[in-house]
Amino acid sequence: MEHFVVSARKYRPQTFKDVVGQQAITNTLQNAIENNHLAQALLFTGPRGVGKTTCARILAKMINSDDLNTNEDEDFAFNIFELDAASNNSVDDIRSLTDQVRIPPQVGKYKVYIIDEVHMLSQAAFNAFLKTLEEPPKHCIFILATTEKHKIIPTILSRCQIFDFKRITVKDAKDYLKYIAEEQGVTAEDDALHIIAQKADGAMRDALSIFDRVVSFSGKNLTRQAVTENLNVLDYETYFTSTDLILENKIPELLVHFNNVLSKGFDGHHYIAGLASHFRDLLVCKNPSTIELLEVGEGTKLKYVEQCQKASQAFLINAIDIANECDLKYKTSKNQRLLVELALMQLASITFDGEKKNSKHYIIPPSYFKSKGITPIPVKEKLEQIQEENIVITQDRTIEHKEEEKVVVEEIVDAVAEPTIPKISINKSDKVTSGLSLKSIREKKAHQIRQMNVIIDEDDLPKEPVTEQDLIDAWNAYTTSLHNKGEKILASIMEMEVPKLVDTAISLTYSNTTNKIELERAQYPLLAYLRKACKNYDLHLDITVDEEVAKKYAFTPKEKYDKLKEKNPNLELLKRTFGLDV
Repeated sequence: MEHFVVSARKYRPQTFKDVVGQQAITNTLQNAIENNHLAQALLFTGPRGVGKTTCARILAKMINSDDLNTNEDEDFAFNIFELDAASNNSVDDIRSLTDQVRIPPQVGKYKVYIIDEVHMLSQAAFNAFLKTLEEPPKHCIFILATTEKHKIIPTILSRCQIFDFKRITVKDAKDYLKYIAEEQGVTAEDDALHIIAQKADGAMRDALSIFDRVVSFSGKNLTRQAVTENLNVLDYETYFTSTDLILENKIPELLVHFNNVLSKGFDGHHYIAGLASHFRDLLVCKNPSTIELLEVGEGTKLKYVEQCQKASQAFLINAIDIANECDLKYKTSKNQRLLVELALMQLASITFDGEKKNSKHYIIPPSYFKSKGITPIPVKEKLEQIQEENIVITQDRTIEHKEEEKVVVEEIVDAVAEPTIPKISINKSDKVTSGLSLKSIREKKAHQIRQMNVIIDEDDLPKEPVTEQDLIDAWNAYTTSLHNKGEKILASIMEMEVPKLVDTAISLTYSNTTNKIELERAQYPLLAYLRKACKNYDLHLDITVDEEVAKKYAFTPKEKYDKLKEKNPNLELLKRTFGLDV
C-alpha cells in the first residue's frame, strides 16, 4: 500500500510565486533579497494556515542560493533551524539557541532560525532573547512566526520587521483547490469547491484538509451535494427554499422546513444568521454594480439574481432587521427554538396584505391557514356567499314566511357582528322567501358562522355624530352596570367627573394620577361600550391631571410628610437627628 501524503504537505509551495493570496508580502521579500535589503529579524504574523512558516522556509532557501530560483534538490538543511517555541519556551532553550548563533554556517551565507509560535515564550525567555535579537551576528537571520502578535512584548516587536499575513480570500482558495483537483484527476463542481473554500475560513491548510476528507468520501467526482452532506453545512438551497416560503406567506411549510433543518443536527443560531446573510446577498444583487460582492459560484450567482427580483428592497431591509434582532437575542433566550420560529413567522408576514397590520411584529393569524390557505372573506362578502349557497329562492312561497326569514338573516348578522363590528343591513324583497325549513337554516348558518374568518375593516365602522348628552347618558349607564357588578371603586372614579366631548375625545380632568391610572386600566371595555352605544368608533379618552388641585391632597407618605413639614419645620430636624425614613 502506497504511503499517502496529505495535500497540505504534498502541495506545499516551494517558491514565492506558488504562495496563495500573499502577493504583497512575497513581492516585498523577493525585492529585499534582490536589493540586499533584508532585515536580520523578521516577524510573520497572521491567522493559521495562511503561509507564514512556508514563506519562512522559502526565504531561508532563497537567501542561501546563488540565484533567485532555488533548486529543489539543493539542501540547506544544515543552515535552517526550526524551533517550536510552544515546547521550547524556557530560558535554557533560548540560551542554547544564542550559543549556536555564534557559529558561522558551513554551507551558504546565512544561518536562518525559524521560531514558530514565538508568543509561547516565557517572559524570562523573551528577556534573554532581546540582546541577541537586537545585535545578531551578520551571518544570522531570525524569522519569528506567530498567530497572536498581541502576546509578544513590545521590546521584541520593536526589534523586528513585521509582516502581517492576511486571510486568504474565498476566490483565491477556490482557484487553488481547482488546480489541486486537476492535479489529482478529480472532477469537481464549482459550487463544491466554493463551499470548501468558505468552510476553510481564510486558511489554505484547512481548505486542503477538507478537500482530502471530501475526496475520500465521494471519490473522483466532487459534487455540491456530497460536500454539504459530508461537511454537514447548510447550503444555498436551504436559504433559497426558506426565502421562497417567506415571500409566499407559507408559515406552516416554513416551520416544517425549519424543523427539518434542526433534525439534521444544525443549530438554530447558525440557521437564522445564515438567513440574514442570505437577505444581505439578495440586497447586494439589487444593483448590478454590487453583484461582484457576492462570494459565490457563477451558477449560484444567477439564482441570487433571479430570486432578488421577487423581493422588494423594503422587504429585504425589514427582513434583515428582524433576522438580526433574533440573532442578537438568541444566546440570552431561554426558548431559542421558539425565538427563531417567531422570527420566521414575522418574516413570512411582512408581505401579507390580507388585513391591516398594526406593528412590524405582526404575524398572520392561524385562522388564515385553517381553510388550507384560502384568504379570509370579509363580513359582507361572507354573508352574500352564505345567501347564494344556502338560501334557495323561490317565487311560489306565500308571503306569510317573510317575517320569519327576516329574523333568520338578522340572527346571522348578530352572530357575525361582534361588539366592535357594525351590523350590516340586508334588504330582501317582500316576495322572496326561503324554500328550506327555518330550523335547518338556523343550524347551518350557525355552524358556518363559527367556521368563517371575519376581517374588521376600520373604515367601515360607524362614525355618527355624537352629542355631549348622549355621551353622558352612556357614561352613566356604564357606571350603573359597574355598581351592579360590584366594581365600586371604578364606578366611584367615573362618578367623580362629568365627561366633556371635544370633537371625538372624551375629556376628563382628575385631581391625582391614581384616578387616571385606574381609569386607563379599564378603558378598553369602557370604550367598547361607549362606541357601540354612541355609534361612533372614533371616540377615545383624553385624561389629564390638574397639578394645582393635586397639590392640595396628600396621598403618599412623602406627600403627607411634606404637608406636615410645612406646618412644623422642626420635623426635618427630628428626622435628621434620629435618622428616620419617610
